Amino acid sequence: MKSRFYAYNFGIPLLCAAVVFLMFDMTNIDIAFSNLLFDPLTDTFPLDKIHFFEKLTHKWARIIPNWTAEIALIGAMLSLVWPLVKPQKHPRLGGFLERGKVAPVLRFTADHRRDFLFVVVAFAVCTGVIHFLKAHTSVYCPIETTLYGGKMPHIEWYNNFQLFHEAGEGRCWPGGHASGGFTMLALYFVARRYQWRFSSALLWGSLLLGFVYGTTRVLQGWHYMSHTFWAGIFVWLACLLTALAFYGRARLELPVLSKRERKVFGAQPEVSL
Repeated sequence: MKSRFYAYNFGIPLLCAAVVFLMFDMTNIDIAFSNLLFDPLTDTFPLDKIHFFEKLTHKWARIIPNWTAEIALIGAMLSLVWPLVKPQKHPRLGGFLERGKVAPVLRFTADHRRDFLFVVVAFAVCTGVIHFLKAHTSVYCPIETTLYGGKMPHIEWYNNFQLFHEAGEGRCWPGGHASGGFTMLALYFVARRYQWRFSSALLWGSLLLGFVYGTTRVLQGWHYMSHTFWAGIFVWLACLLTALAFYGRARLELPVLSKRERKVFGAQPEVSL
């Protein structure tokens, strides 16, 4: 079970990384695809000039991961309130909160403190990893390079990687907008902790969201397609390592329970932090 867990959760993304590197980074597929989207007559990516497309796919789309992170942060803070209330010692205060329908919310957040904190930390770790890679590879976006009317040279990330200091001002690899969608993978690991039968839906939904986010930026000339795949790989690994730190492998590798099995076995959460 242990070897299977690591082979599946680490082996598949590492295999995907090798495929992406060989298929995209070592060839001109990225450039060939972006060439199809570029209009040499106007020297632009046409979709980059459509204001509504930019607002819909880049500005408004951020609501999903942003609100998820904000809800998790609020939940983590509220989870500290119920233990401080101590309704056994302060029955009047407890009764007031019960009448105001606040107590159930506070109890819920307290019971799931570990999960709220996990989502907050996972989002932070994913963001940190992506920002680190952007700063330490200094890759410029297609639209910024001389290939598509820009002023900066086209450079592959592996030719410019610097481990201990920033490599330059470019901030295009991996895809930042795509990573925002992929960070929703954190919810998949929460679902796996509780053996929810819809965990696979969260997994594929998060991957689809990140892919859609990344593809829209490719259509606008602000990323190559491989940037989206790299973002997904790094975000998955960041979420996985964070989940292992919070929940442990034994909890994450438990089989998903059906609706009937959940009623029989209960699938109770662990004690919160």
